[in-house]
Amino acid sequence: MKPQVSDNGEVTIEISGRFDASCRREFDTAAKEAIGMAASRVTLDLKNVVYLDSSALGALLKIREDAKKAGKTIVLQRPAPEVRQILQIANFGRLFEIVEEH
Repeated sequence: MKPQVSDNGEVTIEISGRFDASCRREFDTAAKEAIGMAASRVTLDLKNVVYLDSSALGALLKIREDAKKAGKTIVLQRPAPEVRQILQIANFGRLFEIVEEH
């Protein structure tokens, strides 16, 4: 889980598998690195996430807070239907831009 910089200068973190407490430290490290990069937008690509728990929701809130302090925005991209449902139940649509396209 390492931030990748695209051709247009956008930073993307691709997360796959289970997004839970077991990968929290790795995510936090990647998030800190991404926020430190020059891009004003950090995209979290969730297309390969099969499970999301409360620890992951907390990690998303933390990266949102850190990004806001740095003047950056966080976008959640391509969540699977099960993940999208969890995000909707948690009202994350009010806190994050959630997009389907690449």
